[in-house]
Amino acid sequence: MDNPVLFAALADGILVTHFLVILFIVVGFIAILLGRILNWHWVYNRTFRYTHLAFIGFVVVQTWLGHLCPLTVWEQELRLKAGQEAYGESFIRHWLHEILFFDAEPWVFGLVYTVFGGVVIGCWYADRKRLVP
Repeated sequence: MDNPVLFAALADGILVTHFLVILFIVVGFIAILLGRILNWHWVYNRTFRYTHLAFIGFVVVQTWLGHLCPLTVWEQELRLKAGQEAYGESFIRHWLHEILFFDAEPWVFGLVYTVFGGVVIGCWYADRKRLVP
């Protein structure tokens, strides 16, 4: 099955999914912080909080292991099958550089992910008694 158009469309779908996952992690965390201040009860929903914690935890562990996110790997493989150029660094590093011209060593991103993950865990731990099903 060599269909470059299909592979490109699938790669774009993964790109959008990846963006939405990152948006969930970042905006979800902002919502958690605001929810604590503004007394939004939905931010204490266990499913939401466990899902949020799992997503950032996965990112941190992948970074510690020196692995690219599977979504990045799948997108790159599909881009190559579509005859397109693939990038060799992580999704966030690539797009930050493309959008903001921000470039840093991989360890900087690992440190940022780890600190962010630690703050998320800290908020989860602080709120654990308020979490509801």
